[in-house]
Amino acid sequence: MTDAVQQRYARFAEQEAPGRSDLYVEWAAGVAADREVQGILARIPENRRQPPLVFAVTRMLGAGLGGYDVWREFAVARADEIVAECTGRRLQTNEPLRLAPLLPVLSEIDGPIALLEIGASAGLCLYPDRYSYRFVGADGRLRASLDPVDGPSSVVLESRVEGELPAMRMPEVVWRAGIDLAPLDARVERDRRWLQGLVWPGEEGRERRVTAALDIAASDPPLLVAGDALDRIDALAAAAPADAALVITTPGVLVHIPREARTALVDRIRGLGVRWVTIDPPALLDVWEPAVDPDTWPGFVVALDAEVRAASDPLGRWWEWRAGVGATAT
Repeated sequence: MTDAVQQRYARFAEQEAPGRSDLYVEWAAGVAADREVQGILARIPENRRQPPLVFAVTRMLGAGLGGYDVWREFAVARADEIVAECTGRRLQTNEPLRLAPLLPVLSEIDGPIALLEIGASAGLCLYPDRYSYRFVGADGRLRASLDPVDGPSSVVLESRVEGELPAMRMPEVVWRAGIDLAPLDARVERDRRWLQGLVWPGEEGRERRVTAALDIAASDPPLLVAGDALDRIDALAAAAPADAALVITTPGVLVHIPREARTALVDRIRGLGVRWVTIDPPALLDVWEPAVDPDTWPGFVVALDAEVRAASDPLGRWWEWRAGVGATAT
């Protein structure tokens, strides 16, 4: 069991964390060479002991951002609490930047919009109308800029766009709701620390973005319900205002749902007669129109009602419009 932990953390230190977080490289390399800590982490279920999850839990509990020796002392002293927290948690990448490649898709939908997200976490992707957008080219030059109707936001989503820009406008969102197995409340300090802990040390821009988005969500909380999406989606969809276009989003969540349940959920969404917006790996679903070749498709697929619109980085850092291109936004 400890051998599996050693190998997982060594791989993370050597292949996954370099270039993204020097501190996580140090922590993971330390674990890979520390049999006592490996024994503690081996008590966590295998699907809950990923380095980013374990490290985020320790940070939520107060480990701080010191070197490995400091982190190790904390981990040994709080071992039982760390094991319990990791066992009950899962990675929740509530990245508002995913809205950047979704904005042109939402622009196609006549408002007002009722927005319902599957896998909403704290609901940070339910505020496309409250964030500012800056779209840049490969040379870093600004190509398009959009702000909320009441002025620039404290959350600025900067994304690189390849090729031409489609027409874009700020959506009018009048209702926000989400379903999650373990929804988070942006007003609760422990939940905030958990989401902030999921941002790797060294990702200062992302940390500021998530913190500012948490403040926006806390000031106007969405309706979040706990449970399995298949069990809760019908009732929550029925609660949306009748005079708004209901848009269900599944940005980056379907990959975490087992195949049979994933297929059933997509069928349920499409059977509701609503608009469906998603970002997914190209090989994850077989509903894309037109079909895409997973071997040549760059990044993830952005789609509206399964119709392909764009190729995108999974977290929205870059995207390329692949549908009919309209007027350039300014």
